[in-house]
Amino acid sequence: MSDGARARILERLAAARPKSPAISDFAVVARKQWAAEARYPRLRFLMEAVHSEFLEATEAGWPLAIREFLAEEGLSTLLYGPGTAAAGRLEAAWAAGTRPSLVAYDRPIESEDLKRRLFEDIDAGFTTTRGGIADTGGLILWPTPDEPRLLSLVPPVHIALLDSRSIHNTFWEAMRVEGWASGMPPNALLISGPSKTADIEQTLAYGVHGPKRLLVVAILPES
Repeated sequence: MSDGARARILERLAAARPKSPAISDFAVVARKQWAAEARYPRLRFLMEAVHSEFLEATEAGWPLAIREFLAEEGLSTLLYGPGTAAAGRLEAAWAAGTRPSLVAYDRPIESEDLKRRLFEDIDAGFTTTRGGIADTGGLILWPTPDEPRLLSLVPPVHIALLDSRSIHNTFWEAMRVEGWASGMPPNALLISGPSKTADIEQTLAYGVHGPKRLLVVAILPES
């Protein structure tokens, strides 16, 4: 087919295409609004309905709260990504030799030692969050080289740090306010609860494709 013939066919297809508005109408989701103080309780209610767990703490006390949770639950190791501000807070709260032990994700996954520990020895993985969504109840995670996706995917327990002041009304609002269109990571995650699946007989199982437990450590403003 010549270039001229191809161009004429494309022109006819373009002319026959029905016209549609260039911009969708988001008025329905834009009207979904909750008072700032109501967003966290709503998010917690919806996430607990799908078996998420919550631990409330202050800005100063959340590292110790995590350490105490691990000890109470008999969890021996916490994998974390070094290099973030939250990681520095964890490291400062853990004295050398303290149990449960902190394990840094500081080598490529191809490292045999890290791969073995990740899939055999690690009890919990720690990540920060970008915020939450009140409308549907969920956390926003943006994995980075410092906090890769495997931290929230492989360990049996996922511990996610949430600032209760960073909860958006809706998913649409989060994308618009934070300007997601200008750049997103390869993996942008919305997490509402621990991993679960059901077979044809509707038998529900947890942890098949990810963590069996999700603990949200919610930082609340000090009164």
